[in-house]
Amino acid sequence: MTNESDSFVSRWSRRKVQVRQGAPVAEAVPIVPTPEPPVPVRPEPMAAVTGPVPEAPPPPTLADVAELTPVSDYTRFVARDVDPAVKNAALKKLFADPQFNVMDGLDTYIDDYGKPDPLPEGMLRKMAQAKFLGLFTDEDDDAAEPAPLPSPTASNEDTDLRLQPHDAAGRAGPEPGAEPHGGGEH
Repeated sequence: MTNESDSFVSRWSRRKVQVRQGAPVAEAVPIVPTPEPPVPVRPEPMAAVTGPVPEAPPPPTLADVAELTPVSDYTRFVARDVDPAVKNAALKKLFADPQFNVMDGLDTYIDDYGKPDPLPEGMLRKMAQAKFLGLFTDEDDDAAEPAPLPSPTASNEDTDLRLQPHDAAGRAGPEPGAEPHGGGEH
């Protein structure tokens, strides 16, 4: 009745068109569940043949934790029936071993970002804040300061190459070309 190459969408579309036209819709094929494979039956162990069942060892205590070494077996200390205080003490002793206490450098927040980075002394001397705080003596500053520039009125200076003063420097009042304040709209 249905073609095996039909996809779900094409079958769904065809059924939808049949319902709109009032044509009888073919019943869906019931899905037959596949039977599950039978569970193999295991025979009961015979108590008389195997002998008495050995008792489970008691859970470890803090005294057992004190006897641990880095090469000891820690599996019995992390079992479910172990007291959390004993479990924590055993793990603390395990991770106190230097082999587990080495930083790998991949931890992002292990460094102390509150301490300042050291600045080279040459860069620190150039900073105005270092002079303000008095981090260096005045003798060091005098040796580091450049020699004063010659005065502009030196006798060997060529007067033609000297910079000329600006005529408007120091003049009070509005700039040339500026409108007075009561004048126009802004």
